[in-house]
Amino acid sequence: MTTSRPTPTPEGYTTVTPWIVTKDTAALIDFITEAFDAEELSRLEVGDGVIGHAEARIGDSIVMMFDSPFAIETPGLLRLYVDDADAVVHRAVKAGATVVTETTELLWGDKVGRVRDPLGNIWWIQQRLAELTPEQIAARAQDPKYAKAMTYVQSSLGPALPAPRRH
Repeated sequence: MTTSRPTPTPEGYTTVTPWIVTKDTAALIDFITEAFDAEELSRLEVGDGVIGHAEARIGDSIVMMFDSPFAIETPGLLRLYVDDADAVVHRAVKAGATVVTETTELLWGDKVGRVRDPLGNIWWIQQRLAELTPEQIAARAQDPKYAKAMTYVQSSLGPALPAPRRH
């Protein structure tokens, strides 16, 4: 008896699926539902209210989550493409996020704003404004308006982390 081999990626998933590991997955699910219209797909509690696995769909992407057993906190950094970056940033703030980067138009034709959710994850809220040619992008790279915008966006996350030590 031969069985057909399944596709490499299950239906409804993309090739890369992000995990968000947090101290309070239930609160994260509440936040992404309110801020980004996420649809909770599954939640598996493993005792004492601890979530061992959860999944939610945001737009056409699935995000996996679980309550962290790790001693250190590492925030997730996620890009979310939307139709209206200003409106989504506003909604995320209403849901409990804080603005890290005000929405800013960048030289390649996108507007980006960043928010930190109540659990420390940073969401790049990105809106495509224009489909630019390489020549148009190069011209914009010479415009002080876009240089200033890029400087702001790069500095808005705070001071750079020190370079890793090499042994």
